Amino acid sequence: MSELLPAPIADVTPDVGLNQTWKELIAGSVGGIAQVMVGQPFDIVKVRIQTAPVGTYASPLECATRLLKNEGPLGFYKGTLTPLLGIGACVSIQFGALEWAKRMFSEHAGGRPLTMTELFAAGAFAGIANTVVASPVEHIRIRLQTQPAGAPLYAGPLDCARKIYASNGLAGIFKGNGVTIWREGLGYGSYFLAYEWLVERHMRTHNLRRDEVSPVWAMTYGATAGYALWFSCYPFDVIKSKLQADGLTPATRQYAGAVDAFRKVWARDGLAGFTRGLGPTLVRSPFANGATFVAFEMAMRAMS
Repeated sequence: MSELLPAPIADVTPDVGLNQTWKELIAGSVGGIAQVMVGQPFDIVKVRIQTAPVGTYASPLECATRLLKNEGPLGFYKGTLTPLLGIGACVSIQFGALEWAKRMFSEHAGGRPLTMTELFAAGAFAGIANTVVASPVEHIRIRLQTQPAGAPLYAGPLDCARKIYASNGLAGIFKGNGVTIWREGLGYGSYFLAYEWLVERHMRTHNLRRDEVSPVWAMTYGATAGYALWFSCYPFDVIKSKLQADGLTPATRQYAGAVDAFRKVWARDGLAGFTRGLGPTLVRSPFANGATFVAFEMAMRAMS
C-alpha cells in the first residue's frame, strides 16, 4: 500500500489533545453548515427524483423548474433547519472521529506514514460513527422534502419527529439505518482517503505544510473527494431514500426492508434504478464538498 501521512508528534499532553479534539469538532461544524447552505437546493431535487414514481420528471432541470414554479425560491430550502443543525453535528462527528482514528493508527504505526488502507478505515469509522445522527436527521429531512406542498403532513422537523415517534417509536425514527451504515462506511472511507491522498501529494510536490496549502486547492481536492464518495455508495443512497420516504404503516409500505427494496428496484428499473438523481448529486458535489473542506481547513487555521 502507498504510504501517505506522516505520524503526528507523539509527545502531546492530554490537555493539548483535548483542545485539538474540540478544535476539530468546531471546525467540522463550520464545514457542515457550509455544506448545507451550498448543497441544499441540489439535494432536494435529488431526493424528489429518487422518491417520485418513474416518469414523474423528465430531467433534473424539469424537477427544479416545477419546484420553483409551485413552491417558489424558498422551496429549494424546504426542510433546511433539520440538516442545518443535524448535518453540522454530523460533519463535526465525522472530522472528530477521522482525526481520532488517524491518531490511533499513528500510535501503532511505529513512526511510519499511514497507509491507504488505514486512511480508508479511518474514514469508514468516521462515517459509521456519524450514523447515530445522520440516520434520523436524513429521515426527517426526506419526510419534509417529499410531503405535498398544498397539504403538508408535518409543521416542521420537531412535529415530524414527534409524529413518527408516536406511531412507530424509536425504530421509526431510525428507519433505513442499516443501509445508512453501509452508505456511510463505504462512502466516507472513499471520501477521506481521496482528500487526504490528494492533500498529501500536494504537500510533497510543493514542499508545504498542511496549513500552507491554498484554500483553492483544499476546495478542489474536497470537490474531487465528493465524487469519490458518491461513486462508491450511490446505490445505497437511493435505497436509503426509498426506505425513508416509504409508508410508516404496513398498509402504506412498499418495501419490507433494504434487501426487498434492492430486489424491487432491480426488477422494475434495472441498473438505471440505482442511478436516479445522480445528475443533480454530481452537480452539487463539487460545490458542497469543496465548501465543506475549505471551511474546515480555514476554521482549523483560525483556531491555531
